[in-house]
Amino acid sequence: MAAITLFLAGDVMTGRGIDQILPHPGDHRLREAVVRDARYYVHAAEERNGPLPRPVPFSWPWGSALRVIEEIGPAARIVNLETSVTRARTFLPGKPVHYRMRPENLPAVLAARPDVCVLANNHVLDFGRPGLVETLTVLSRAGVRVAGAGHDAEQAAAPAVVELGDTRLAVFAAAAVSSGVPVEWAAGRTTPGVRLLDSDIPELLHQVADAKRDGHLVVVSVHWGSNWGYGVGAGQVELAHRLVNAGADVVHGHSSHHPRPIEVYRGRLVLYGCGDLINDYEGISGFERYRGDLRLLYFPSLDSRTGALHALRMVPVQSRRLRLQRAGSRDQEWLRSVLTRCSAPFGSRVDSGEGVLSLVWR
Repeated sequence: MAAITLFLAGDVMTGRGIDQILPHPGDHRLREAVVRDARYYVHAAEERNGPLPRPVPFSWPWGSALRVIEEIGPAARIVNLETSVTRARTFLPGKPVHYRMRPENLPAVLAARPDVCVLANNHVLDFGRPGLVETLTVLSRAGVRVAGAGHDAEQAAAPAVVELGDTRLAVFAAAAVSSGVPVEWAAGRTTPGVRLLDSDIPELLHQVADAKRDGHLVVVSVHWGSNWGYGVGAGQVELAHRLVNAGADVVHGHSSHHPRPIEVYRGRLVLYGCGDLINDYEGISGFERYRGDLRLLYFPSLDSRTGALHALRMVPVQSRRLRLQRAGSRDQEWLRSVLTRCSAPFGSRVDSGEGVLSLVWR
C-alpha cells in the first residue's frame, strides 16, 4: 500500500528569547518572578555555547532541521506553536511565564512551511483574548491553518483539513488542564479561546469517528501532562486508546519539554510527548538529567488508505546557540536508550542507524 509521510513536531516556542534575536524583536519586558528581560535568555545561551549574531535570519532557529525536513519531503507538516503572535502589551494576570512573538517575526515559523499550527496549549492566551485574536489573524493572513483555538467554540473545535492528493488529512487539537491551561481559556459560544479537552471528550470522539467514516486520515493533537518526567498517567493512556478506537490514526501528544514514551496501539501511533523542538531554554539549569538540549523530528509514514503505521523515523537534533543542529552519535545513542527504556512497557523499542532512530513494535 502507498504510504504518506508526515512531519510532526512538539512545542515550537518562538517567543521571548527567540523573538529577541530575530530581525524585528518585540518588547523585551517580562513579568517573571526572577527574569524581567527576555534578553536574559539570549545571554544565558551565549554564556553556555558562545555568541550569537544580531539579528539572525528567520531560518536560524531551525538550523539543519530545515534540510532534514526538505530531504524527507513530508506530505504535511504539523507543529504545536506555543506562543502568542501579537503586539499586545497586557500580560494575562496570574501566569508566571508569558510567551510573545512580534507578528513581523512570523517568517521564523513559516521557514519550516507548516501546514497546520496547533494552538491548543498553555501559552497562546498569555496576552489575553486580544492576543489570541491577533495570533489567529496573523496566521490566517499568512495562509496557515490552525487547530485547537478560534474566535469561538465552533472554530476552536473544527479540524484543520489538508488536501493530500486523493487523501484528506483532518487535524483536531485540544488542550488539557493538566498541561497548565486555565479553565477560563476555554472558547465559548461567542468568546475566543482554546478547545479544552477535559470538558469536550465525547464531542471530540464523535468528530474523530465522523472524519474517519468520511475517509480522512485523522491526527489528534493533544497538549497534556507535566513538563518533566517519563511517566504517563493512566488517564492519558486511556484517552489515547479511546481516540484510536474512535478512528484516530495518530495521537500527537505534547507539553513535556523532552520526548516521552511511544506506543503503537491497534496499529496506530501514539506519541505521549514529542518534547520541545524550538525554545530559549538553552542556558537554564536544573533539569539536566532530561537532556532538554536534545530534540526529535518525527516522521511517521502511514498507510494512505487505512492510516495504519508503516514506519516511524525520528531524527535527533540538538540546540546550540538557539539553533538546531544534527545531534552527535553519543547523543543519538542516549536518546535511543532512553526512549527504548521508557517505551518498553508499551511494547516498543527504538533502533538506530545512519543518524536516524526507528521505532520497532510488536
